[in-house]
Amino acid sequence: MIEGVMMGGKEHTVSAIRRNDDSIEYFYVKKEKKPALQRLKKIPFIRGIVAIIESAANGSKHLQFAGDRYDVNPGEEVEESTEEGSKLQMILGVAAIGVLSFLFGKFIFTLIPVFLAQLFHTWLPGKTAQILLESGFKLILLLSYIYFVSLTPLIKRVFQYHGSEHKVINCYENGLPLTVENVQAQSRLHYRCGSSFMLFTVIVGMFIYFLVPTDPFWLRIVDRILLIPVVLGVAFEVLQWTNACRNVPVLRYLGYPGLWLQLLTTKEPKDDQVEVAIASFNKLLEIEKDPKNISVN
Repeated sequence: MIEGVMMGGKEHTVSAIRRNDDSIEYFYVKKEKKPALQRLKKIPFIRGIVAIIESAANGSKHLQFAGDRYDVNPGEEVEESTEEGSKLQMILGVAAIGVLSFLFGKFIFTLIPVFLAQLFHTWLPGKTAQILLESGFKLILLLSYIYFVSLTPLIKRVFQYHGSEHKVINCYENGLPLTVENVQAQSRLHYRCGSSFMLFTVIVGMFIYFLVPTDPFWLRIVDRILLIPVVLGVAFEVLQWTNACRNVPVLRYLGYPGLWLQLLTTKEPKDDQVEVAIASFNKLLEIEKDPKNISVN
């Protein structure tokens, strides 16, 4: 999120953003509880797909809120947001598309490594070699993409806010008062992060692909496409499991690969960014405690 942090609870999602005048503004969204979706969210391996769809829908609202106010003085939102071709609209469009096209991105990151691995089929024709090559290329693409986008000033700040979010959650879970000093002393890594989920899709996919043929090539492509929801569903369960086992001495290391990836997707935040994350989390606690007293957008 641009210049802000979104926190999610059982009933609501809350965003806090830093405005140009140094003030903090909030946005609230009440989660819709549709009976059919609630039933699906209780089914292992399917609930992960539902969670992704819900996150994309809710996240787009918060991204629009942040985008409407990015680099705009308070009180000038309407005038600035209606300027055709403005920087605001460009950033908002990229952000919204980025969330809503998650599955399409997964589609691309799944197929490109298949074609790259096939280029080496003459020298490494075996099934095991092809799957390892494919998974290696997928990992390289993922890490390269994250690394290069993190070099841009805007994304670097987004990753700093991402780090502040994790620090606040860690501080809260450790039972410490949410002060800037306490939060900054926490790790910027967290087991439940979506970054870990991305990496787990690569690892889980590799093991699942061993269960299906790699030849002929057309069948391999079809398998990869059909298995996308399977990989996402299993990876989600692995993420939940590693989080549940994070305090078990031996099993806690299973979540380390995801934490290592977060060294790229999070950056050490500044104090003013931590203040925004604390404000977002405190507002979420306030809403979840007594939602009737809060105006929900």
